[in-house]
Parts: sequence; C-alpha cells; structure tokens
Amino acid sequence: MNVRHQRLKLLALIAVFALPMVSAWVMLHWRIGIPDQHTAHGELAPSVPALEEWPLVDQQASFDGGDWVLAFDCTRDCEAQADRWWRLHRALGREAPRVTRLRIGGSPASQPGESVTQWREAPAWQEAGAVWLIDPQGRVVLRYAGNVSERDVMDDLSHLLKRIPDPRAVEERDGESR
Repeated sequence: MNVRHQRLKLLALIAVFALPMVSAWVMLHWRIGIPDQHTAHGELAPSVPALEEWPLVDQQASFDGGDWVLAFDCTRDCEAQADRWWRLHRALGREAPRVTRLRIGGSPASQPGESVTQWREAPAWQEAGAVWLIDPQGRVVLRYAGNVSERDVMDDLSHLLKRIPDPRAVEERDGESR
C-alpha cells in the first residue's frame, strides 16, 4: 500500500510540472487562446516618412540619441492640444525623460520639455490634430487621429517603453561593470 501511495505522489508531481508545458504546446500548436490581432490603439506602422524627411522649418535630427518622440500637429486648438500632451508626458513618471514632445504649429511659446517647429509645407499625410509616436531612430511607429484619447496613447507608449530598454541605461551599466 505504501509503495502505491508513493507512486501516486510521484505521478502527481510529474503532472504538476508537465501539464503546463503540454498545455502551452497545445495553445501554440493549435493557436488556442492566443490573440491574432495587435493591441495598439493607433495605426501601426503607417505610411509616413521618417522624421528627418518631414517638411519642417527646423529639422529635428536627434533628440539626445535615444528619445522616443511624441509629435503632434497643433494647427487647431493648439493650447488645449499642448496641455493635453504635456499632462500625458508628466503621467509617464520615471519614464518621462525617455520621451520628447514635438509640437508642430501654433505659437512659438512652448510648454516645459517641448520642442516647437512649423510645417514648411503641409504634407499629404498631415492631418489637423494628428499624433505620431516616433522611435529613437526617427521612424514613425504609431499614428493616431486627432480625436484619440490620452489613455490610449498612454497605454501604447507605456507598453513600448516597458518592452524596449533604454540603450543609454544599458551603456551606463556596462561602463560601471568594467
């Protein structure tokens, strides 16, 4: 009786560790419980040129070498738009230094932490109130319509910042360990 009890314990222990592996393989193989669509709230990888190709009066070549850029068109209701994205930037907390805001249009006076420029000429893909999220290499990753909620942009931006480490922080850690 004792040997049978010990064998059942061993089988139960093996099942505890094997069942998650088997269920994960089944989920992956038959695509059960895995979402097929992306979860970004904006238009993913829009057909917008890189930031250095934008027809801007003052070209924004680089923002400290590793910043994400939250660019927004400020051709209408500019004061409210600037305040809206300034509040989102503040809400990022400790990740805020990794993001730079670029306001295109409006008055030359800027909010703290914001770069201001103007369109030289309005490109075909420009839309009043649109928001673009640009990666550190200057490529547009997400595009949002003017009526997007701050929460949607915050979700996407927080997700990207969490998933993609800051290369400057990695370099600092590598430099300290040597």
